[in-house]
Amino acid sequence: MPCITRFAPSPTGYLHLGHAYSALRTADAAEAAGGRFLLRIEDIDSARSRPEFEDAIFEDLAWLGLSWETPVRRQSEHLDVYQQALETLSARSLIYPCFCSRREIRAEIAQAGAAPHGPGGALYPGTCRALSEEIRDQRIAAGDAYALRLDVARAGTEAGPLIWREQGRGDIAGDAASYGDVVLARKETPASYHLAVTLDDHLQGITLVTRGEDLFEATHIHRLLQALLGLETPQYAHHPLLHDQSGRRFAKRDKALTLRALRAGGHTAQSLRCILAEPADLSKFLETL
Repeated sequence: MPCITRFAPSPTGYLHLGHAYSALRTADAAEAAGGRFLLRIEDIDSARSRPEFEDAIFEDLAWLGLSWETPVRRQSEHLDVYQQALETLSARSLIYPCFCSRREIRAEIAQAGAAPHGPGGALYPGTCRALSEEIRDQRIAAGDAYALRLDVARAGTEAGPLIWREQGRGDIAGDAASYGDVVLARKETPASYHLAVTLDDHLQGITLVTRGEDLFEATHIHRLLQALLGLETPQYAHHPLLHDQSGRRFAKRDKALTLRALRAGGHTAQSLRCILAEPADLSKFLETL
């Protein structure tokens, strides 16, 4: 099977050094295997996505010397695919509407005291999971805001034991229950990251997902969704995150470390490639900024 990788940024800000590191690792993996490198624009968050940031993504990646296949997949152009998946899960009673606001969830967790915790913190307590169909229909008809959550316990029972393969670590046993009933869609976001990325990777034929280690735990949810929706399971390679001198990981708020700012400051793509290849060189570089 040919190696097909992807770099999938969100156009909600300018690319920074961390993005460059991930994109280069992803492209290198494809090149080493004689495979294909794809680009995906994850613009499902329409409130924060901007055309100028998407244009900058293309410009920055080209400046780094990367090339990708066309056409580029944009999530905003495939909302029907995500909706169909939600309908499939709904027909099997695997998702349910949750009417709790974030504030209400925090309050209930606080009242519960020793609430169960997962990788992302305290788990959703399942307040709306047991609502009757009648009450759900009444609240939806009344225009109440809601999110669609995955009933992880029911889904896990249907899917059975699962594994996924991590490069360098071998087979990983799936443990989606540790995430609780995650949100798969909201009114303002027709598909969550979990649902959209899982479907996109399958539809683009991705065989190797290279991304930051902060998304390692999320793979448990993605593996469960793959099983529920009959999707292919790629291999995964979660790489270390880059951090600044204070120990914080790079983020879009670090305007001085965007590729545009570094390019304007006279840095070349080749120099950045060399710096990103050696952690010690990166530390020295950051001291000069």
